[in-house]
Parts: sequence; C-alpha cells; structure tokens
Amino acid sequence: MDSETRRRKLESYGKAYDRLVEALNGFPREMWTFKPSDGWSIKEIIVHISDGEANGYIRLRKLLAEPGETIGLYDQPGWARNLRYQEQSADEALEVFKYLRRSNYNLIKAIPDEAWANNTVQHPERGTVTLDWFLETYENHIPTHIRQMEDVYAQWRQNR
Repeated sequence: MDSETRRRKLESYGKAYDRLVEALNGFPREMWTFKPSDGWSIKEIIVHISDGEANGYIRLRKLLAEPGETIGLYDQPGWARNLRYQEQSADEALEVFKYLRRSNYNLIKAIPDEAWANNTVQHPERGTVTLDWFLETYENHIPTHIRQMEDVYAQWRQNR
C-alpha cells in the first residue's frame, strides 16, 4: 500500500466511531433488538463490533511487539450465541469500541513507514499478514457493518 492510500485509510480508521454513531442515530432504538431471520440484530452487531475491536487490539499489538508470531481466530457466531449478544448493553459495547479504537488509532498512526512492510504475523487462514492487512481489515469493518445494519433496518420496516 502506498503512503497516500495508507494515510487516507488511517484517517478513515480513526473516524470509525463517529461514523458508527452517526449511522446508529438513523435507526430507532426500539428496533435495535429486531432480529432478521438471516442474521444479527443491530444490538448484536454493535456488541460484535466491540468484540472485533478487542481482538484487533491484541492483533495490532502482536504485529508490533511479537512479529512472526501467530495471531488467533475467534468463532464470531459462537461468541454471539455463547456471550448472549442480544442481552448485552449496546451502550457499553459502544463505549468499549470507542476507547479501544482510539487506543489502536493512536498507536498505529505513530508507526514509522519502514515498520509497515517489516512487521508481519501468521494468520491461521490467510498466512503471513502485514500491518497494511490489519489497517485494511479493520478500516473496512465498520462500513461493512453499517451496511448490514441498514439491511436490518429495511427488513424491520417491511415487517411493520
């Protein structure tokens, strides 16, 4: 990834919380627990985003502090089910996401250019991955889930 693309992605990555909150303001709170037949409720998506960022927090630090090591996977549907995402607090999950993303952003934006190519870890499914992979993956995470929430909202409106 060239430095200009990286800079744009970093800027987008750093604004994820604000973009998420802005999107959530477009969905009535009373429908956040609506569960479509083929997926998660908005509330479950919010909790997933928080847990995803917690996993990203560890992955980023592994990339920086333990290059060459293996990062872990997590069973996302299993977490949603076994951790009862539908029963968790969306507000608390948003706060956790806010602080983890800020911490990750402050760490990653200070990384010197030479470290972007030299720090790698092993991903059990993708093989060797870089800091650019991390940035690409986590920068895309929120927009992907905002689109998912928009689909849930559309289904909720159809079912009313």
